[in-house]
Amino acid sequence: MGNCHTVGPNEALVVSGGCCGSDQKTYVVGGWAWAWWLISDIQRITLEIMTLQPKCEDVETAEGVALTVTGVAQVKVMTENELLGYACEQFLGKSVVEIKSVILQTLEGHLRAILGTLTVEQIYQDRDKFASLVREVASPDVGRMGIEILSFTIKDVYDKVDYLSSLGKTQTAAVQRDADIGVAEAERDAGIREAECKREMMDVKFLADTKMADSKRELEMQKASFNQEVNTKKAEAQLAYELQAAKEQQKIRLEEIEIEVVQRKKQIIIEDKEITRTEKELTATVKRPAEAEAYKMQQLAEGRKIKAVLTAQAEADKIRLIGEAEASSIEVIGKAEALRMKLKAEAYQQYGEAAKTALVLEALPMIASAVAAPLARTGEIVILSGEGSRVTGELNRLLAELPVSVNALTGVDLTKIPMLQKLMNPQSQTAI
Repeated sequence: MGNCHTVGPNEALVVSGGCCGSDQKTYVVGGWAWAWWLISDIQRITLEIMTLQPKCEDVETAEGVALTVTGVAQVKVMTENELLGYACEQFLGKSVVEIKSVILQTLEGHLRAILGTLTVEQIYQDRDKFASLVREVASPDVGRMGIEILSFTIKDVYDKVDYLSSLGKTQTAAVQRDADIGVAEAERDAGIREAECKREMMDVKFLADTKMADSKRELEMQKASFNQEVNTKKAEAQLAYELQAAKEQQKIRLEEIEIEVVQRKKQIIIEDKEITRTEKELTATVKRPAEAEAYKMQQLAEGRKIKAVLTAQAEADKIRLIGEAEASSIEVIGKAEALRMKLKAEAYQQYGEAAKTALVLEALPMIASAVAAPLARTGEIVILSGEGSRVTGELNRLLAELPVSVNALTGVDLTKIPMLQKLMNPQSQTAI
């Protein structure tokens, strides 16, 4: 995140650094800039005009006379990007007082150096030239610091030995004397010249009036003659122009007609060739490819149609054959099962009670085998009993429960078979 900083036209905003770690500086004058927290460095530098008063005391001139010179300079930081960068390198982070101090020392150094190359008379008589010289010499140095000298003037020049006052008195007296002589000579010459000018003026006036009247008369005559000649020539020229214009217009029209005829012929030829070219292009790019594509699509459609028909026929034949095979199989199985059931029923009807019993007895070994299957995987069976007759009781119980199980499974009551009755009821046998 960051903040938006605004700055007026009287100062510049310098943003150092950025989100990518760049050291590039951005200069904003009279606007705003975005600065990232903890990354961008925000500094300001003044763009206001700074007034300096350079002063050089007791500086010897070229003749050795010590002068004290004071001046007034107006300077400011330049806003061009490169020059503003120079100013920021020199003064960024410094106060206005510190900036003025550096520039003041530079100006005073140049002022002192130039004073040593001039005479008192040169400095005193032409202060503007002296100030321009100082500004011209100092501008490159302060310019390299991004500072522009807007103005520089000499405020005061004085010395401690009254050299300037003496020089001024002498010059003042000489100027006063020359002025008085000049005034007297001017008044004398003015009177003489005034009289001569009045006489010459009258002569010139009379001569001018005469010449003016003659010139005016000749002018009127010339104007009348010129007007007549001009009007005649103008009429002739107008007629000739109109006639020639009509001829030229006729020639131009004929040429235009011929050009139009030629253009129409060429256009017809071009259109015929363009039609032929377009037809050939359409035939090559549209008709032939379209016919080829249509033939291709027709063949593909025909192939897909034949494939679909053959596939459908094969699938139908497959389904029909499978159905017929399954129906035949089911019919054969059903017939065999029905025949088996019929034969079985007929056999049961022919069997008597003894036959049914024989069947049950035949099945008993299989039932016993199925019941004893788990016992086949047993190594030995140990019956724990405190009484000797307990084993016999368990066997009797098993034999007693066997007819009930067989009756539930087969519907045959073993208790009605005499031989089995004897086995299951040994007491009754003993009694017999």
